[in-house]
Amino acid sequence: MRLVPRLRNRYRLYALTRSRERHALLRTQGVVPLSGDLDDADSLARLAGLPHDVLHFAPPPNRGEDDVRTANLVCALRKARSIPQRLVYISTSGVYGDRAGALVREHDGLRPHTDRARRRVDAERRLRDWGRGAEVRVVILRVPGIYAADRLPLERLRSATPVIEDREDSWSNHIHADDLAVIVVAALSRGRSQRVYNACDGTAMKMGQYFDLVARSFGLPPPPRIPRDQAEARLPAGLLSFMRESRRLDNRRLRRELRVQLKYPSVHEGVAAAARAAG
Repeated sequence: MRLVPRLRNRYRLYALTRSRERHALLRTQGVVPLSGDLDDADSLARLAGLPHDVLHFAPPPNRGEDDVRTANLVCALRKARSIPQRLVYISTSGVYGDRAGALVREHDGLRPHTDRARRRVDAERRLRDWGRGAEVRVVILRVPGIYAADRLPLERLRSATPVIEDREDSWSNHIHADDLAVIVVAALSRGRSQRVYNACDGTAMKMGQYFDLVARSFGLPPPPRIPRDQAEARLPAGLLSFMRESRRLDNRRLRRELRVQLKYPSVHEGVAAAARAAG
């Protein structure tokens, strides 16, 4: 929805949705809703021959190592003589796995440590293989932690969820949701065929430092710090899975090739803007 105002004067926009309740909202924004479900291949027949460009942001299923949703999408799109010219896919930086804090560039090998990341690798492979064979310009955006005013760890801070001590903490990477929308538009117009981009800002910050920043900005107590071995027993599995991987993303290709000017070039500006908006 953040993309709609940036695109509706240039495109006729369609949105695939499995929720009938979303249709009215989409129409008020000038978007034509299409009923369909990526888990149900038969429901995607209307996609064949329809789009000139595709933005594929749907997450993979919650199980397995294959992204059957992306497989169903590709199958539907290839059934018509008229196929899309461009496709932009939002993947995850989790495909790199744990790099012990090292700087990661797009050409570095993939080392997914979780089934969630393996499903993303599968989706990337399917899309790039299809793009090469069908001459579709596929652009992959490997995205780290997305944040915005409505996507901050405020409840975790209020509940005093601990974070790992700094000396054992993991490096994390970020992108503001509004800037991600800008990157997607740039990828549509300037992304190279079968190209991968690290879609992140220029901040290299440890996870606990990010929580401290949000706490300071919103007048909340900083989270308690605990050793990593205690974190393994006390923290939720979902949070732990991110804390087990440490890497710093290089975004030079993004800046050089897509020529993106970020509104929030570091997480400091983005969190400060959210705090101002919240009063």
